[in-house]
Amino acid sequence: MRRHFRWDRKYLYWGITAFCVIAAAILFYMALRFLPDLRRTLGKLLKVLSPFIWGFVITYLIAPLMKLLERSVFGPLCRKLFAKNKKNDGRKLARALSILVSELAMLAVLTALVYLILPQLYSSIETIVKNGPDYLRDLSAWATGLLDNHPEITKYVGDAINTLNTDIMSWVSTKLLPGVGNFVTTLIEGGYVVVMGIYNLLIGIIVSIYLLSDLEHFTAALRKLNYSWFSLETAEKVREAVEFTDRTFMGFISGKLLDSAIIGLICYIVCAILNMPYALLVSVIVGVTNIIPFFGPLIGAVPSALIILMVDPLKCLIFIVFVIILQQIDGNFIGPKILGSSIGITSFWVLFAIVVGAGLFGFGGMILGVPVFVVIYTFLTKRVEARLKKSDLPWETAQYEHLDHIDPVTRQPVKKPGTVESEKGEESEESE
Repeated sequence: MRRHFRWDRKYLYWGITAFCVIAAAILFYMALRFLPDLRRTLGKLLKVLSPFIWGFVITYLIAPLMKLLERSVFGPLCRKLFAKNKKNDGRKLARALSILVSELAMLAVLTALVYLILPQLYSSIETIVKNGPDYLRDLSAWATGLLDNHPEITKYVGDAINTLNTDIMSWVSTKLLPGVGNFVTTLIEGGYVVVMGIYNLLIGIIVSIYLLSDLEHFTAALRKLNYSWFSLETAEKVREAVEFTDRTFMGFISGKLLDSAIIGLICYIVCAILNMPYALLVSVIVGVTNIIPFFGPLIGAVPSALIILMVDPLKCLIFIVFVIILQQIDGNFIGPKILGSSIGITSFWVLFAIVVGAGLFGFGGMILGVPVFVVIYTFLTKRVEARLKKSDLPWETAQYEHLDHIDPVTRQPVKKPGTVESEKGEESEESE
């Protein structure tokens, strides 16, 4: 007599699980094997789509200004102009004028920055190169006078200088001179990058004009796609997540730009009053690098201090003290007033976001790493809290401090013996 196989759903479950594990392992192996080809393909794709990426970025940055101009300036003006015209209410003209002024404002800011920075940067570099030997001689005389008062470290400094000279000569002979032949190639590549940057900017502006002119239609199409692809509950969560991401990014970027502009202006005013050398160049460096959270002040202060050091070591010391004070003022007063008292994560996670962002995406990752991490951190936090609430467990982080266990009956946290919380709990039980 034949025995029939007894079907059980657990066999199907284990079979599907084993298949998924094997398939995932194969896909992971193929991804590792073809990762270089995949990166090259993605690089080419991003290169082709660069003008459109620039267009999306420009649209995102100037859309608030366009809406403000349309709502407060050109909208009311065009409604008054076309009040008696029943066929035309002036909306298209108001939108066109708002886009035109917004684009011109962006170009004006970029032109002003280039006009202010490039001549000063060229003049500063020319002066540094021209007076470089004098700066080094003055710096050497200052260092020699300083070391004369400390003869015990003169020998160590001399050995370090000799070692440095040897290393520099070795680098010149092995690296610099053989690479001189590639200078023309590097120059051509640099020129190509500049030309492509201008091309991407121009095409990006054209793309942004198309997007801004029909912004409501594009956003409506995206909302339509969201509600057609997901269930109503999921689509609402996606919409809320997108709105939160938009608020986080726009608030962080606009706040950081305003904060950095204020810091750069204060730095220029004080440097001009103190008669610091290269005041404008130093202030631009400090202001631009201040956009980077956490590491920005250090990144901007080091090259600025070195530039001033070659001219006047005493003013370099004064500048370092001033930058420390300025950053303290920014971190405790200006920054919190503009960005809010907190961005929602601790200093450890800010450091983590910047380091990981810089490692993956370079300079852009250092700037955008924090808002990206804030979005991810907030999403995960809400998911964890939702699951805890669903299980009727404590969801506030403070309730898990000094936790010994969760009472299975009351489902409340029980603190470790000897802690302040446990003693308060015992006192409350005794009073009852």
